[in-house]
Amino acid sequence: MRLEWIDDILAVLETGSLARAAEKRSLTQSAFTRRVRLIEESIGAELFDRRRKPVTLLAGVEALAPELRALSMRLRQVRQKLKTANSQTGSTLSFACQHAITTTLSPWIVRALAAQGIVPVKVRSSNQEECLMLLLSAEVDFVVMYTVHDTHTPFLEGAFETLALGHDILIPVCAPSLRDSIPSSRFPAISYPSDVFLGQVFDRHIAPRLDRELEIITKAETALTLAAYEFALSGIGIAWLPRSLVIEALTQGTLISLEADLPVQPLDIKAFRLSDHGGSQSHAVWRDLLSQIALPEHLKPRGHADALLTLPAPDL
Repeated sequence: MRLEWIDDILAVLETGSLARAAEKRSLTQSAFTRRVRLIEESIGAELFDRRRKPVTLLAGVEALAPELRALSMRLRQVRQKLKTANSQTGSTLSFACQHAITTTLSPWIVRALAAQGIVPVKVRSSNQEECLMLLLSAEVDFVVMYTVHDTHTPFLEGAFETLALGHDILIPVCAPSLRDSIPSSRFPAISYPSDVFLGQVFDRHIAPRLDRELEIITKAETALTLAAYEFALSGIGIAWLPRSLVIEALTQGTLISLEADLPVQPLDIKAFRLSDHGGSQSHAVWRDLLSQIALPEHLKPRGHADALLTLPAPDL
């Protein structure tokens, strides 16, 4: 039983459909469907109830979810131990980011680490839940994620050490061709599923501040921020996206901001590592990480601008 197969099965269980599981696993639906059939053929048993729409797991397989999650965690731990067994590299470091942060912030982190002589740097990209899973299973040294300021997260606070790296803001944007065609009482939107981080941010912090007279017409839903960005560029609808992701498009005029008319939500960018994480190199990197990252102005942490070193901008 391959780890990837277990994660595929769990993705269907957690999302409730093959289509959303494919999106979560960053695969096309057809590729994911082929992989599902391969899993069933290899095991020699049907795992999915194709009589239901959408297709989902059989009840007997769903009952095995706790065992599958435990096995996934154990296999990740074993795989990581095998990777690091007798390793003489010493200077290799790995970290994971949420997808949007991988695009906008990870080049600056890699640049700072390389300046400290830490090479190679391994960068993983995933959603928030999977980033934390990689950290808990010791597959990465730290993760970088968005959080919402003043939101109480006792689990994170108890299990992890944190560093504030910078800030961003979730803003509504659309293609210029769409701006004048949006009626005042209803508008087309690109939404996020409610079980992903940005979907929760929208539901909890943005939706309650929208005018009650507004009617949102969902044209597309995706868990991938980069997909929402492309949908917005294509004129499909309004998308709430991190400013860091769209700043170039705003400058070029391929997207326009609607933040004067619709709510926005500030986001903090934080690094997390396990509280009991050891190693002198890891501690030194963790201690110096904030001061070594020369972030662009729109991402600098509030109150830390003077503490940042000035490095040449990485090639993006």
